[in-house]
Amino acid sequence: MIHFSRWKIALISLICVLGVLFAFPNFVSPETREALPDFLPNEAINLGLDLQGGSHLLLNVEIDQVIKEQKDDLLLQAKRELRSSRINYTRNTASENGYQITLRDPSDMQQAKSILRKLDDRMDISEESETVIQAEFTDQALRDTRDQTLSQSIEIVRRRIDETGTNEPLIQRQGDSRIVVQLPGLDNPDRVKELLGQTAKLSFHLVDRDGGLDTVSYPSRDEQGMDVAVKRQSILTGDMLVNASPAFMQGSPIVNFRLNGVGAKRFCDVTRKHQGEPFAIVLDKEIISAPRINEEICGGAAQISGNFTIQETTDLSLLLRAGALPAPLKIVEERTVGPTLGQDSVDAGQIAGALGLGAVLIFMIVSYGLFGVFAALALAINMVLIFAILSWLQATLTLPGIGGIILTIGMAVDANVLIFERIREELDAGHSVISAIDKGYSNAMSTIVDANMTTLIAAIFLYSFGSGPVRGFAVTLTIGIITSLFSAIWLTRLMVSIWVKQKKPKTLTV
Repeated sequence: MIHFSRWKIALISLICVLGVLFAFPNFVSPETREALPDFLPNEAINLGLDLQGGSHLLLNVEIDQVIKEQKDDLLLQAKRELRSSRINYTRNTASENGYQITLRDPSDMQQAKSILRKLDDRMDISEESETVIQAEFTDQALRDTRDQTLSQSIEIVRRRIDETGTNEPLIQRQGDSRIVVQLPGLDNPDRVKELLGQTAKLSFHLVDRDGGLDTVSYPSRDEQGMDVAVKRQSILTGDMLVNASPAFMQGSPIVNFRLNGVGAKRFCDVTRKHQGEPFAIVLDKEIISAPRINEEICGGAAQISGNFTIQETTDLSLLLRAGALPAPLKIVEERTVGPTLGQDSVDAGQIAGALGLGAVLIFMIVSYGLFGVFAALALAINMVLIFAILSWLQATLTLPGIGGIILTIGMAVDANVLIFERIREELDAGHSVISAIDKGYSNAMSTIVDANMTTLIAAIFLYSFGSGPVRGFAVTLTIGIITSLFSAIWLTRLMVSIWVKQKKPKTLTV
């Protein structure tokens, strides 16, 4: 229908106005954006690593370390359980994916196997001989451990980087044990590398002054070159913390932290029972502080003090809030993309976009005259809407994303070409101007929807299964499809409707 109701005209106008407002910050300087009134949008599109420069890190998750810790812990539990059941053994050793225990009495074999099975159902318990028991993680258990460790590592890396305020980082899995981290706009990633290099496993242990069997020694930060023996069993672990923040006490930097309900109760019980005894705060197998318990500490709030700088307390608080990495990370690749190279990419994209847009506009105007002008205006609004939506979503624009926008320039007028050709056919068939326009839009609709839906489906699959640059291309392509449908079907039709009502042409040349 040529007629447009008032609410449709108002809606189309509102969308166009909002598009201009949201796209405007992308075409002015940062100083101008900051000076805009608060009620106006002032967010510009975030540029990706390839457009504004930044740092690229490839991290390897030391998953074998996790498996080693798990099997060592299980071996320790196995020794305790066997001793408590009065089952004697002559030797215990760790194997590649498990451990091996040699019994003194072959008659204890079945009871020992039963005890070991109850420790962890992920272990495959078998008899190597009449006195040797072999316990190995199953293949499924190893796969689950690797997947879980990698997923947890990605989440912790994301939390730590988000805490630093880095804008739109890209963090994703690569292969079975690696994480790709891209930090746009960050030319000096030393602090981020330092934060990612710390596992940040925090635990509290009682200091062992009696020289018991279940002890372990860690170096002390306060007393360089000295090791302190502590109970292997921890009082508290870092996962019991709910918050941590830097503070000052008597002019010295400290870290305040708060425990969850379980941790608060346990800490209260331990400090009540062990008053006057020292306890050690261990971070990544280093004792950062070893204060004395002067009184019971209840309520869940406590402090970590030591020879800290202000930056160290800030970073330690960040690490404790983000959580401990399940496995150490090793940087296996690092490269920096300079802002000059990124600006070259932006300039090349602008030139390509301008040339493509100019060529399409000239073709449309030469081919379809006044209707080509309508299509050109709609195409300009279409570009504005793409930038507006990208700004509103705070999406990251990459070089492939620019490719998606340039591709959209050519695709955006495709619907108009179909409509105008249909109008030509209806005019050649002898229909009136209004009837030809109406039938042209109506009859071309199904073809337009089908063509754009197939492209949209492809873009969705690219986003779902792609990564990094492929996703950037899919995002801009998807947005371009949606905005081009709006501009071709609604906007140009409104322009044509207004022109027909004002000029009332008897004949029409398309």
